[in-house]
Amino acid sequence: MPAPFDLMIMQWAVLAMASFFVGIAKTALPGLATLSVALFAAVLPARESTAAMVVLLIAGDLYAIWMYRHDVDWSTLRRLAPAILVGLGAGTLVLWRIDDANMKRMIGVILLLLTAVTLWMMWRRSRPGHGGTAHSFSQNPAARWIYGSLGGFTTMVANAGGPPMTMYFVASGFDVMRFMGTQAYFFFFVNLAKVPFQAGLGLFSARSLSIDALLLVPLALGTLLGRFVIRRIRTTVFDVLVIILTIVSSVFLLL
Repeated sequence: MPAPFDLMIMQWAVLAMASFFVGIAKTALPGLATLSVALFAAVLPARESTAAMVVLLIAGDLYAIWMYRHDVDWSTLRRLAPAILVGLGAGTLVLWRIDDANMKRMIGVILLLLTAVTLWMMWRRSRPGHGGTAHSFSQNPAARWIYGSLGGFTTMVANAGGPPMTMYFVASGFDVMRFMGTQAYFFFFVNLAKVPFQAGLGLFSARSLSIDALLLVPLALGTLLGRFVIRRIRTTVFDVLVIILTIVSSVFLLL
């Protein structure tokens, strides 16, 4: 296995930018995490990018759960747990059977689909009277199983569970702080749960962990910036930018 220092300067720049985006995503703008997944998969082999990303995601989660420790909705997390576990198990089977080339294409397809979900979510939020259905949506078992299992599956195979869970939390009528707090704890537990699955598949290596260690600084800078901007900048422009860049990155992965 080659050392992490065999990467070119431009590749390191892309990974550092992706890590920075992970930090922002964990504390302010969740949509940026999808872009980070695409950037990692464009630089590293698909399986290695999956393993390297999950370690960085957990590091970002640790900061986020401390920052939003008073804003978590535990009842929602308990209701989602069974569906998430099913999705994680299904994702493990896919990781076991698919090679790197097909995995990269799968990540591209998943990101395109999740981008479409995000666009649909933004359109649905703009419709009059949407807020009136929030409580019934969050109490709907079918919604929990659909979004929970999809979130578990996509986060296992591509570290891309953010869009389906963002959709679920927003459709459930969460305010910004409750949304960020519940999401922070959700992804902390889910990412921890992925570790034994991915370790059993042999995804972790000294190289991937070395890459993670070198990327902790841009990750930390991203979390600090996210904490600064969450109450100061409208997210609409960022959402549009992330969607555009995710589409471009996803198409690149399909080539």
